[in-house]
Amino acid sequence: MNGDWLLRGRDGRLTVYLPSDDAVLCRAELAPGGAWEAPRRIGGDQRLRPGPAVGQGADGYAHLVAWRPTANGESGLVHSTHFRPRLAPLDWVPVGHPGKKGDRTGTPAVAVDDRGRAHVFVRTRGGGVSVFAQREKGGWEPWADLGGEDVHEQLTAVTGESGRVELYAAVPGGILHWRQEEPGKQPVRAGGVDVPVQPGTLRALATSAGRATLFFTDERGELCAWRPGDEPVFLVAAAGPGPVSAVRCDIEGHDCTVLAQRSASGRVAFAAYPTEREPAGAWWTESGPQLPADATVSVALDEHGEVVAASHAPSTGTLLLTRRKDEPGLALRAWREI
Repeated sequence: MNGDWLLRGRDGRLTVYLPSDDAVLCRAELAPGGAWEAPRRIGGDQRLRPGPAVGQGADGYAHLVAWRPTANGESGLVHSTHFRPRLAPLDWVPVGHPGKKGDRTGTPAVAVDDRGRAHVFVRTRGGGVSVFAQREKGGWEPWADLGGEDVHEQLTAVTGESGRVELYAAVPGGILHWRQEEPGKQPVRAGGVDVPVQPGTLRALATSAGRATLFFTDERGELCAWRPGDEPVFLVAAAGPGPVSAVRCDIEGHDCTVLAQRSASGRVAFAAYPTEREPAGAWWTESGPQLPADATVSVALDEHGEVVAASHAPSTGTLLLTRRKDEPGLALRAWREI
């Protein structure tokens, strides 16, 4: 799943979105902090291709996008909205293809602006990026070509505190950046940075009123943080492969960024540091049992604004959850299966 797949709904309940074979499953808390419902398949019997994406707006609505197989070995994108955790998500609705037709071109990325409009980004056959966005009064804007070349398949999108959408993409030897200059406008190219980045490791988080922080792993295995306009900053050696999951929270009165990643040892590693103050340093603390190689982790805030984390292993179907203890620091409760 491209994007953080553990989300808190507008009613305080947590929901997870889990790829499973040719589908996406969702599970939600029956009450905030309570038991969980059984998995539900989103969109009925519609078959999906690998690599769905999810994004959430300030209204708490989750937007999901995936590729589905169509006739003659081709694929098209479909979209679903999930308004509240205990409600059924809407059925998948076809939304087209960046090249009008053809096969899957890359993993989509989703961000939702301050008007509640989902923006869906995907690599094109030519190696650039295309976007299409919801209209405020229903329907979708036409596909728009944002340019770029040699873009890697995995994109990452984020909505800043301003409500404007940003996109990041890895290319050979660097990172490209697009952002909305004005609310409701199409994102435009906003430069980038030359850095030896490992593709598939990008994850962005809104960290201040006008800026987002992009986390990525460089070719030396170092986890770095970059804010457009500045140079990338080394933070800590990456705990393992793939992107981190990140969330901002209050820890003992301090605005902190919490990172989580499946470590090379197979356990979940956590790190926390003062938001946008990378020179203060960060270090990993491992937690929970060893997980299969395909396990991923996602962090969010619960109904009390406290850190909660989930891990999911598609090979076993195991879903584990932990929450922050009511004590100083980032102490976590024992992981439990749900």
